Amino acid sequence: MVILMDFKHPYIPMTDILEYEMLKSINKSSLDSLFSDIPEKFKIKHELNLPESHSEHEVFLRLRELASKNTPADSGKIFLGAGLGLHYIPAAVQALSSRSEFVTAYTSYQAEISQGMLQTLFEYQSLLAELLEIEVVNSSMYDRATALGEAALMTVRVKRKRKKFLVPRTISPANLMTLTTYCEPAGIQIEQVNFDFDTGLISISDLESKIDSSVAGVYIENPSYLGFIETQVDEINQIVHDADALLVAGVDILSLGILRPPGDYGADIVIGEGQPLGTPVSYGGPLLGVFGCRNDMKLIRQLPGRLVGLTRTQNEPYERGFVLTLSPREQHIRREKATSNICSNQALIAVTAAIYVALMGSNGIKKIAEVIAYKSNHAAKLLNEIDNVRAPAIGKTIWKDFAVQFETNISADSINEQLLKHGIHGGHSLKSEFPGLGESLLFGVTEIHSVKAIEKMVNTVSAIIKEGND
Repeated sequence: MVILMDFKHPYIPMTDILEYEMLKSINKSSLDSLFSDIPEKFKIKHELNLPESHSEHEVFLRLRELASKNTPADSGKIFLGAGLGLHYIPAAVQALSSRSEFVTAYTSYQAEISQGMLQTLFEYQSLLAELLEIEVVNSSMYDRATALGEAALMTVRVKRKRKKFLVPRTISPANLMTLTTYCEPAGIQIEQVNFDFDTGLISISDLESKIDSSVAGVYIENPSYLGFIETQVDEINQIVHDADALLVAGVDILSLGILRPPGDYGADIVIGEGQPLGTPVSYGGPLLGVFGCRNDMKLIRQLPGRLVGLTRTQNEPYERGFVLTLSPREQHIRREKATSNICSNQALIAVTAAIYVALMGSNGIKKIAEVIAYKSNHAAKLLNEIDNVRAPAIGKTIWKDFAVQFETNISADSINEQLLKHGIHGGHSLKSEFPGLGESLLFGVTEIHSVKAIEKMVNTVSAIIKEGND
């Protein structure tokens, strides 16, 4: 016998019978009675003026027409700094990471049927550990901002009687807000360390005056949010560890192709944003929080998230297997014992990062870091040659991002507005975040920006300023 279903809508599996049964189960006689709490004056009494239906081809053409009005983020015309990076993503990365085995995979609760995903995450941990020169990397966190919050909580768990966390005053304001959200309920005091306004470097004297037996951890960014490179890492490391505190380093992972890795200068905990490793910006997400620590069980046992480990059978022929060796999340253990309430681990983005790093290799990542260093410094040098412009406005050595300062009679927002009219997206406004820099923008230059595009942007800025002064 065939039962014909009388659906009310071709894409919604609802029939009159199903509607009746659902209403009956909640003692309602009709849809009108279900929504009886809504006053009549708010109910629409007339037919909606909706366009007629269109064929798939017509819809496709219309969507393509609308999409043509946008400027792709990877066009080389966007110079927006302040966080996420616009990088070239090889076709192989998206082809592999979009395989159904990865896209549909969920948390590996049953190791025996999740070996492929567990191995891939194990490879992610291993590759990132090598890049950071830190022994242990988890798998993984939401993004860099929440990883910073988790790092602060972790330092306090390790240094139990300490409730203070020091950060540089040049920290990303967005990351600082997230950090504050994590720390306030836990009673952790966040204190900012001053910086030298010419070099951007942390004030060593101010750090020494603020670090004491109440400080659990000290956070540094290298490169910093404003783009300059912190060159005092060894001295900071010495000060932090002399005070028996933990050093937390936030890094741009691609910069490690040419910069010293945080494990090399003594960082106890390392965080970073994994989005540049093969994931498009996509309006700000999804992202990937990279999180690692030294091979110290006092640290490892307080690590948030989870670790994938490798084991093998005791006797020959050896067979290996992958398992969750550490899962201190509240889904796995008693909530009050959990190190973190992280409910997901951005596994697909971690897989993408692993594919990207494996595909590029050490030589590829080094080459990208060198190209970014060259192009960003080239852009800053050309901008600095414009009258009434200073670039970089803070710091001597930069990588990727850099601040550009304009004379007080030049509006940074106006510069951006005029650049947009020429099809160029300028830098991120720093006026409200760092008033001391005055009219300033934070530019970002990566390997996708051609020298021609950089020079066009610089020439356009120069023309805008000249026209404004005439």
